[in-house]
Amino acid sequence: MSAAPGADDTARRPAPVIDVLVADDEPPALAELVALLGGDGRIGTVHAASGGPEVLRLLERHRVAAAFLDIHMPGLSGLDLARVFDRYDPRPAVVFVTADEARAVDAFDVDALDYVLKPVRAERLRRAVDRVIAAASAEAGPVAAVADETVPVTVGSAVRLVRRSEVRWVHAQGDYSRLWTPSGGHLVRIPISELEERWAAAGFIRVHRSYLVHRDAVVEVRLSGAAPTVVLAEIELPVSRRLAPVVRERLLRPA
Repeated sequence: MSAAPGADDTARRPAPVIDVLVADDEPPALAELVALLGGDGRIGTVHAASGGPEVLRLLERHRVAAAFLDIHMPGLSGLDLARVFDRYDPRPAVVFVTADEARAVDAFDVDALDYVLKPVRAERLRRAVDRVIAAASAEAGPVAAVADETVPVTVGSAVRLVRRSEVRWVHAQGDYSRLWTPSGGHLVRIPISELEERWAAAGFIRVHRSYLVHRDAVVEVRLSGAAPTVVLAEIELPVSRRLAPVVRERLLRPA
């Protein structure tokens, strides 16, 4: 006789596969942690960074469910990074992996999910992953609207956090993109093709090989004539003939 659906079915469901990030400025410790996490079947991609700036560059390109951070790193410490993560949506879960036993209180003040002491034991790290998976599962659910996204932008030695909702249009510049907001342009190392895919559900429309615009920023559409364009309050952008039908459908269809 087959079992009735219920708790047993839930228990047999496979755990979700998550991508994570690891940061440690000591190469042997970094390599060990990458290897241990890579051997856990619930972990997909493990992104490795040797310091805080590299962590932020990786987060420009990849979303991760959790970041496993050493506390003591030059420049941005693990605690500094955890505070920066508060501006991300969704915020990566933070697991500190450190030899410093004295910073646990500080770690949990920045909402760390776990605090793993070095030398790292495989079974202890697995329990930390258990907590990450449980937290991710608890937060998962139907999404009524597209959540905003924060993009870190390096400005000199500082990091500026630009929200997607501030961006009016995007200009492709090779493998980089310049995000134009009311406060000016911000260069990020993300190809426009990736932003087009990531931001389509939030109302961004590709109008040209070099331009992506938010539909709410467009005040006029001129698709007839030899040089079709879309007009924003601050600029007029070209529309490629190939994309003109898509632009017409997305911008001019009845609400």
